[in-house]
Amino acid sequence: MIEESTRSDRDYLFEKARKIKESYFGNKIYIRGLIEFTNYCKNDCLYCGIRRSNKNAERYRLSKDEILSCCETGYSLGFRTFVLQGGEDPYFNDERMTDIVSSIKERYGDCALTLSLGERSYESYKALFEAGADRYLLRHETADSEHYAKLHPEEMLLSSRKQALYDLKEIGFQVGTGFMVGSPYQTTESLCKDLEFLYEFKPHMVGIGPFIPHHDTPFKDFDAGSVDLTLLLIGIIRLILPAALIPATTALGTLSSRGRELGVLSGANVVMPNLSPTNVRDKYSLYDNKICTGDEAAECRYCMERRMNSIGSVIAVDRGDSPLLAGSL
Repeated sequence: MIEESTRSDRDYLFEKARKIKESYFGNKIYIRGLIEFTNYCKNDCLYCGIRRSNKNAERYRLSKDEILSCCETGYSLGFRTFVLQGGEDPYFNDERMTDIVSSIKERYGDCALTLSLGERSYESYKALFEAGADRYLLRHETADSEHYAKLHPEEMLLSSRKQALYDLKEIGFQVGTGFMVGSPYQTTESLCKDLEFLYEFKPHMVGIGPFIPHHDTPFKDFDAGSVDLTLLLIGIIRLILPAALIPATTALGTLSSRGRELGVLSGANVVMPNLSPTNVRDKYSLYDNKICTGDEAAECRYCMERRMNSIGSVIAVDRGDSPLLAGSL
């Protein structure tokens, strides 16, 4: 089906995906306030613009006060989930991160806090959870170990990434994972392994987006992933994980002017406007031509609401926890 689907097949899939989504979530779309707080990274992933070997990257770290200021702005705009995302930056050790997490939760106790900090130890994840973090996003990027090795330096292993995901789930986090669509050397078999892993792991959240090359990486000359294939996979994931929280990603919006709307119409139900200060947005450059780097937080928030309203969806001003959690339906 992935290789040979027709327009009629896709329309049928998307209709089924929307009906399943609506049975769990109605026409609600959940907004998450994204705070990209550091672009330092110890890793050297071949596809990523903030890889440690990129000497042209203009590095930055937000202070605790700057992060809290982003949360204050977001709270006033109706955000009830904050997502702290960054490279794997050793500066933000457990002491600093638990202090930031507990401070956010102390001020905004009715909000959920999601972290996306990469691979850490079991003890580190546990400390962050005990400090008040609710969710953790860690894309596996590909469930094919041979493919994983072609995208990452040799010290990074798919087995370690998967173990981290199982650790997070055991500790009690709402866990998100996901993969790139159309990354270099990806095959249909690789994608099938991704879908099998998602079905087996049953994450609360699944984030997928098309690969987009960055000019300062070894993959700069590869073609971007397909928007159509990404949408097809969103629809399939909605069918196999009906209660999942699935974002319509910025990468989709970068490759298509209506990418996020099309993502929602294919089965997605989360969008993530940016709360980062505008003076650092273009520095968090994972791939080229990222959209919305110059927009103020309020512009992102209300632009997204208009976009969602235009396709019959409404922005939900609440935490938007996974229905997989007891008592959240």
